[in-house]
Amino acid sequence: MAGNRARKKTLPETPVRTTIESLAHDGRGVSHVDGKAVFIDEALPGEEVEFVYTEMRRDFAEGRVVNLITRNRARSEALCPHYGVCGGCSFQHVEAAEQIHIKEDLLKEQFKRIGKVAAPELWPPLTGPHWGYRRKARMGVKYVAKKSRTLVGFRERRHPYLAEIDSCRVMHPVVGEKLIDLSELISGLSIREKIPQIEVAIGDEQCVLAVRVMEPPTETDKEKMRVFAHEHGVSICLQPKGPDSIVPLDGEPEVIPTYALPEQAIEFKFRPAMFTQVNYEINRQMINRVLETLELNEYDTVLDLFCGLGNFTLPMARYAGRVVGVEGDQPLVDHAKENARHNKIENVEFYAADLSKDVSDQPWFNRKYNKIMLDPSRAGASEVLKYFKKWQPERIVYVSCNPSTLARDAGILVNELGYKLAKAGVMDMFPQTGHVESMALFVK
Repeated sequence: MAGNRARKKTLPETPVRTTIESLAHDGRGVSHVDGKAVFIDEALPGEEVEFVYTEMRRDFAEGRVVNLITRNRARSEALCPHYGVCGGCSFQHVEAAEQIHIKEDLLKEQFKRIGKVAAPELWPPLTGPHWGYRRKARMGVKYVAKKSRTLVGFRERRHPYLAEIDSCRVMHPVVGEKLIDLSELISGLSIREKIPQIEVAIGDEQCVLAVRVMEPPTETDKEKMRVFAHEHGVSICLQPKGPDSIVPLDGEPEVIPTYALPEQAIEFKFRPAMFTQVNYEINRQMINRVLETLELNEYDTVLDLFCGLGNFTLPMARYAGRVVGVEGDQPLVDHAKENARHNKIENVEFYAADLSKDVSDQPWFNRKYNKIMLDPSRAGASEVLKYFKKWQPERIVYVSCNPSTLARDAGILVNELGYKLAKAGVMDMFPQTGHVESMALFVK
């Protein structure tokens, strides 16, 4: 504690003048002052700025701009009044086209630096709406007695506290424009101090809000929620424990959100806490690119690793002979099977298996697969790549939400397993943020 106090006392208060050299992967400007790297919020390469230190560590420092002396031509005015306080976005000060260029440059740089592979030809980026696109989120909730107000939204930038915001421009407007209404609803409940979060799940037509309750709501509380839900055209559920405990309010029907892939004539059903892509427009484009890139035909047997609820598995099954989906989460696998039945797709199988462990005893393991699809979590897929020597797929499509683990795994596929990184590209799944979603094609 004493060390913390001492560190905070030593932060210089006088603004420091510097020129921004480059961008970090999270969108912060990078400069060097007295030989130490400084990461500066909302600063762009080439800009001369005055900044103040917000954090000082042994090997790096952090800061924020207090005066912009010269402007990068790609600088943009942030649309959201809460930008800079709320930590949900980090790129609103950058023009949309430049956000894409930054992410493409980062992807190429990671391939070279981490994977030790030559940057491939890039696909044109997949782009969509820049605002109101987000359909899945976990929003924090905190009743602040001193303000007699409930905060609903996201954490402050680089702080554990919830930001005081009244709207969110990147959230779908059915929720993003109703944060004040939600705040007032929760403030009026007897259990307002026992609600830590709301799980938001917005389908093509439906919106489900799963309210985490640490204590059972009273009948009056439930009635207030019911009135709110009917008034705003949403479904409110209660979550007393884990994700499996989510239930509708007494007497209300269970609303199961859905999203459709019209080109493949597929409709997915999902439960509020299940993983789905947050941006439907980009998801549809992404699936189309996967289908084109894998060049599927009726003779193909495809393995879909980290398949989730079948987001890629089912559309691939429309074109391939057989598709096997593998996922670590049993409830997602059960739901994938349910979605296959719902869409009358019979040439698929789904299995639950932890892909970070030995899977050589699994029933699906010893089959031949000529094409493989991968969509792992941020940790990447390095543990499962050792089995590719056995399967010898001719084409691999890898969808990634973390360019550094994609680059690491590309290094394994190219430098150890003899594949060629044929193409790659970014997808604007999370505009206004530093998240980089990308796709890569590897061929034998």
